[in-house]
Amino acid sequence: MSGIFEYNGGSIVGMKGKNCIAMACDRRFGQQMSTITTNYQKVFKIQDNILLALSGLNTDIHTFYALMEKEINLYNLKENRKMKPTTFANLVASALYERRFGPFFVTPIVAGLENGKPILATYDSIGCKSDLDDFQVGGTGGNYIYGACEAFFKPDMSPEELEEVIGQSLVSGCDRDALSGWGGVVYVLTEQKLTVKILKTKQT
Repeated sequence: MSGIFEYNGGSIVGMKGKNCIAMACDRRFGQQMSTITTNYQKVFKIQDNILLALSGLNTDIHTFYALMEKEINLYNLKENRKMKPTTFANLVASALYERRFGPFFVTPIVAGLENGKPILATYDSIGCKSDLDDFQVGGTGGNYIYGACEAFFKPDMSPEELEEVIGQSLVSGCDRDALSGWGGVVYVLTEQKLTVKILKTKQT
């Protein structure tokens, strides 16, 4: 686990439901095998209908989030309207590609609701977008979470079912990854509200 993407650890996952979408992340922030804090935020609310999850290098997570916050505020001022989730997904891709010769060491997942339809996208470090899957994973525990998602996922889940499934997938993956854990947070976005739930995982 010596790569720059794995240096601070952490895992994220996004999943689609019926007229809803969910994101989940662990709470650990570390330096390789040393744990620094256990209440680290990896999912950010961009708008009422858009969430952005970031895993990777801590400094680039904060830099990239600040850049996206600036861009969406400028868009709102210029256009006098809210940005669509599909537009924001393309903005993330172009921002990453713009820095391809000195890339951000982050793995973003964008989740949003556009006219009730869930939008979910993830990227590589130079902005190649993948938005065809019903769930997306990132971080050091991504491979473990992906297997759990494949086992637990079913189409057209209600917000309550989605919260349970993504929570179980996150906990299952974090329990198998040494660089993730110390609790989790699940965000469930519907057209009416954003629900946040704290989970317990392994405390080691």
